[in-house]
Amino acid sequence: MRKDLKWEYADSEVSEATIKECEVQIGFQLPQDYIDCAKINGGASVVPEEFIVGEVERCFGSLFSFDGESSEYIVKKYQIYKSSLPNQVFPIANDPAGNLICLDFKDNLGSPIVVFWEHENAWEKEMVMKEEGLTEEQAEERVRENVYYVANTFSEFLDKLHD
Repeated sequence: MRKDLKWEYADSEVSEATIKECEVQIGFQLPQDYIDCAKINGGASVVPEEFIVGEVERCFGSLFSFDGESSEYIVKKYQIYKSSLPNQVFPIANDPAGNLICLDFKDNLGSPIVVFWEHENAWEKEMVMKEEGLTEEQAEERVRENVYYVANTFSEFLDKLHD
């Protein structure tokens, strides 16, 4: 993990056991590089905060929290967004505009890539199926149109943060 990153406003450190309990609730095994960062920086924002998605400059908001009392509790955030996110996509952070930084487990459950989910024009899968007469597979393809590759790993994502 990059040593020059400055994490601000982090929650109290959580144990790896707490994170493992959350993994059971969400149904994903989170990558170790993310766990190592999140257990000490959950809920925090970071400097530098900018990163590129395609050709667009984006801004990191904050990591979601592993504190069950927080409004940014990662399990609650997943429950809120799950119906709009593609299958196998799990939110770990936000940006100031309401978009999400996520782990995408679609092609590799053991080593998810980092993606950016843009909420503009995002629809719940069930609504797309109902209103446009799409199959579940077609609806999944449609909701994936709002997902953009960022990095192969969480560590690589952190390496891409810049001023």
